[in-house]
Amino acid sequence: MPERRTVALVTLGCARNEVDSEELAGRLEADGWQLVEDASDADVAVVNTCGFVEAAKKDSVDALLEANDLKGHGRTQAVVAVGCMAERYGKELAEALPEADGVLGFDDYSDISDRLQTILNGGIHASHTPRDRRKLLPISPAERQDSAATVALPGHGPADLPDGVAPASGPRAPLRRRLDGAPVASVKLASGCDRRCSFCAIPSFRGSFISRRPSDVLNETRWLAEQGVKEIMLVSENNTSYGKDLGDIRLLESLLPELAEVDGVERVRVSYLQPAEMRPGLIDVLTSTPKVVPYFDLSFQHSAPGVLRSMRRFGDTDRFLELLDTIRSKAPQAGVRSNFIVGFPGESESDLGELERFLNGARLDAIGVFGYSDEEGTEAATYENKLPEEVVDERLGHISRLAEELVSQRAEERLGETVHVLVESVDDEDGVRGRAAHQAPETDGQVLLTSGAGLRVGRMVEAKVVGTEGVDLVAEPLQGSPAWSEEAGR
Repeated sequence: MPERRTVALVTLGCARNEVDSEELAGRLEADGWQLVEDASDADVAVVNTCGFVEAAKKDSVDALLEANDLKGHGRTQAVVAVGCMAERYGKELAEALPEADGVLGFDDYSDISDRLQTILNGGIHASHTPRDRRKLLPISPAERQDSAATVALPGHGPADLPDGVAPASGPRAPLRRRLDGAPVASVKLASGCDRRCSFCAIPSFRGSFISRRPSDVLNETRWLAEQGVKEIMLVSENNTSYGKDLGDIRLLESLLPELAEVDGVERVRVSYLQPAEMRPGLIDVLTSTPKVVPYFDLSFQHSAPGVLRSMRRFGDTDRFLELLDTIRSKAPQAGVRSNFIVGFPGESESDLGELERFLNGARLDAIGVFGYSDEEGTEAATYENKLPEEVVDERLGHISRLAEELVSQRAEERLGETVHVLVESVDDEDGVRGRAAHQAPETDGQVLLTSGAGLRVGRMVEAKVVGTEGVDLVAEPLQGSPAWSEEAGR
């Protein structure tokens, strides 16, 4: 019997890429490939790249070069680039990075097994010529679902796997294979984006916005719950637009309670919300539905009106603060995070001061700050009133320091609060760590539990916040709580 082919998936970038990698893993496993964790143990190392900003692109290139160094020193015979950077640059990336044995775009995902086998056999699969993926679907959202089957939509895979891959009973298995045993998993709610932010290139290579059908989202959630997942995080480029192409812009409001009722799911989290598209009904559902956490990942980007207009965005400091007041009037402990760009072309000192005013009043739990840099193919790259690089760096440092101070202050405001912590790691040196409802994976800090006897990864624990370490919380489990009583006896 021939030795089984092995493949390792190395994922960079956001949670959406993680979902895409697990779909690729499902396709490959269904076609007989053996998945391994370490690239050095794989015949083929597949690097799922990020193409969002320069730093992410550099990380992707570094990962490809690192995987290439394995060739000739172990089992690895080929290195293949997939993901956003591969889709965005195609042939250009292949020519600039000959170390990659293949550069595959989204259209190659459905035939990923054949593509890898061709490359492994020494053949060449021609890298694609990049195109504006927004043009692949109709302009009218209402007409897109009929065309969806003809367009590659990573993370929207068919609901069933071949025989032998799906579980023998239970919910239909998605075209997905989990690559870790974490108690949290992301689920794609939609793909693409119809917004035209002047600094962002994502719509050009991810395409126009298209929703997944609620039944597919529910089936995947049920399957993940059977795999032991306790927290579901809904991801897309813009979750607030969910349903607009299905004839119901309020579809998320009806889907969330259904997801929360899935057996085994303890927490549902929604990410990537647009402030300009927030509506009262969605706020109500996010702040009042059991198991749906009051968590608001709001993409503010700035708060000075002039800068926002240049960004092709909407809002201002006072309207954003009013939105946060509305949220906290319904859920005082709600978690809020956001990202901001400083040094945008034309940003004045008074604009920066307006951003500081917003940050000081917003009481955000987590803040990401980025210095502006040109992204090719974007409108902002053509603007003339660019700030000197040293000015951008200075403003980035200033706002980053302010952000660090403010999120630490916000953490201190939570002293005395009771939080529900999903245990994510139990370690002799680092102790028991997890996340509260206001903390998303990877981005928003953690909770260190002062005691963890009897606790295991995936358990939900009620605890009281007794200290802080920057953005992180220190919490003492409440041993009389139902959650503790259930877990301590195990």
